[in-house]
Order: sequence, then structure tokens, then C-alpha cells
Amino acid sequence: MSIIYKTRTQLVVETIREKILSGSIKAGQPLRQAALASELNVSRIPIREALLQLEAEGLVAFEAHKGATATELNVSQVDELFELRAMLESDLLASSIPNLSYETLEEATAILKQLDRALGTENAANKWSELNSKYHNCLYSGSDKPQTLDLVNTLNKNADRYIRMHLLWAGGISKAESEHNEILAHCKNKDIDKATAVLRKHILGSRDEIKSFLLERELANA
Repeated sequence: MSIIYKTRTQLVVETIREKILSGSIKAGQPLRQAALASELNVSRIPIREALLQLEAEGLVAFEAHKGATATELNVSQVDELFELRAMLESDLLASSIPNLSYETLEEATAILKQLDRALGTENAANKWSELNSKYHNCLYSGSDKPQTLDLVNTLNKNADRYIRMHLLWAGGISKAESEHNEILAHCKNKDIDKATAVLRKHILGSRDEIKSFLLERELANA
């Protein structure tokens, strides 16, 4: 078993990212470097480095005279994020399917079982979100397109708060579960057209439900 060592900045990035994605840090909330350094018992240097990395992921914005804040949830961002995901992930899956080994498909099957067990457990949305990313990356692993995969992983980090919101409040888990199984079945059959069609429906369906939820929330708060 290999041991993965993480730098102090990596640990700070993961901690602040999780606070933003879980809603512990609210959208629009200022991120005071001195307060975060005190809370996490580190100097301001890894805090600053972490906030810059989270800015690149789209989770933090720097504003003049205001400093760093957690980014706002907005409908226009959902459109762009999920449409880019649908385009790039469909391409990754199409390239990957011919190269998926029996062992990789069995790994994807095992991850789906873990996803099922994660439902109803403590911190379910966080566990489900992590396993969801692991499942998709498993299916894309045969694509041999590392730069596209890096782009997709960055987009997914940006989309993660919306995905968790979808899971928690828009009933996204039950629908995603059946679509995940359907995608995997088509991958096992090496049916690229059907697999990519369901994947696009999976991603764009989430987009539509998230947009609907956000618009209803805006009307309720108007």
C-alpha cells in the first residue's frame, strides 16, 4: 500500500473546498485570510496559495476592496458548465469504450455498488459525489486523452456544488442511479452511440433540474 503525502497547502485547499461545497461557507461569504489561518492553525501563506487554486477551480473570486469570496450560484454558469461537460465527457467516453478492459468494467460495477451503499449514510451527499466522480473517471480511463480529462475534472470541481445541491434537494440520486447502470450496460456491450446518448441525457437532465431549482429559489426570494 502506497502512502500519499500531502503538502500543507493541499490540505488547506481540500478543507476550504469542502467547506464551500458543503455549504458551511456560503456563496458570497468573504474568506478572511487571517481568520482562516487561525481556524486551520497555519500561516497566511498556504491560505493565500489555497485561495488562488480555488479561484482557478471557480469556487473563489477575488474582488477589489473586498478580497476573496465564495462564488455565487447562478443559472448562466450552470448552462455553460454542464453543456461543456456533456460535450467533453461524451468525447472521452466514445474514445474510452473500445479500450475498456474486463477488469476496468468490473471496477466500475463495484463503484456503483458503493454508490448504492452510500445512500442513507452519514454525509451521504459528500460520499456520493466523490464516488460519482470516481465512477465516471473509471469509464473515461481508456480514452488516452489526459488533457481533456484534466479539463473535465476542473469543470466537475466547478460543478460539484450544483451536483450536491441536485442530490440533496432536487431528487437527483434516484434518477442518476438508473442512468449510471444504463451507461455501464452499454459500455459492456461496446455500444458507443447508446452509451454517449445516455451520458448526454444524464448530464443535461441534471442541468435542467438544477436550473429549475435555482429559478424557483430566486422567485421565492424575490
